[in-house]
Amino acid sequence: MQSDTLLHVANFSTLFVCMVLKFPQMFVLMRAKSTTGVSLNSLLLELTGFIVFVTYQMYYDYPPPTYLEYPILIAQDVILLLLILHYNGSLRQSLFYTLVFVGGWRLLTVDKWIIDLAMSLCTFISAASKLTQLQCLWRSKDAGQVSALSWALATYTCTVRIYTTTVTTGDMQVLVRFIAMTLLNLWVLLTVIYYQRNSSRTKKDE
Repeated sequence: MQSDTLLHVANFSTLFVCMVLKFPQMFVLMRAKSTTGVSLNSLLLELTGFIVFVTYQMYYDYPPPTYLEYPILIAQDVILLLLILHYNGSLRQSLFYTLVFVGGWRLLTVDKWIIDLAMSLCTFISAASKLTQLQCLWRSKDAGQVSALSWALATYTCTVRIYTTTVTTGDMQVLVRFIAMTLLNLWVLLTVIYYQRNSSRTKKDE
C-alpha cells in the first residue's frame, strides 16, 4: 500500500514538473531575444528522442502514468523550437521540421522491428542531445540564455522515472535510458551553473 502511494506521488510529481519544465527556458529566450548558448541541434535530437520514447511506450501498451508527461514535453519543445528559429531569423524552416517529424513518427509504427530498433537507438539519440548542448556551452563559454532551472527540473524527472520504471515495467532499455539521462542532465546543469557564476564574477570585476 505504501509503495503504491509512493508510486502515485512519483508519477504525479513528475507530470506536474513536466507541465512547466520548459517554461523557464522559454521566458529566458523571450526576455533576452537571443539564443546564445542554446543549441538548436540539441533540441532537435531531444525532440526526436521524446517522440521515439512515447511512441514505444504507447505501442507496447505501457501504463499511461509512466509516460504521460512526454506529449506535454513534446508540445513545449515545439514551442521552444519555434522561438529559437524566430530569434535566429529562420522561422521558415519550421515547415520542413514539421514534415520530417510527422513523417518519422508515422514511420515508427509501420512494423514492430522499426520501433524496437528506434528504441534501442533512443538512449544514444537523447545522450547526443545532451552532449551537443554541452559542446555548445563549451564553445560559447556563455550560459546566459540557458535556464539552469529547466535543467534542474529535467534532472529531477529522470531521477524519479528510474524509480517508477523499476517498480512498474522493469524494462531494461527504458531504465538504462533514464539513468544515462539523469547523469547527463546533471552534467549540463552543473556546466550551466559554472558558466553563469563565471559570468557574474566577470561583471563584478568590471
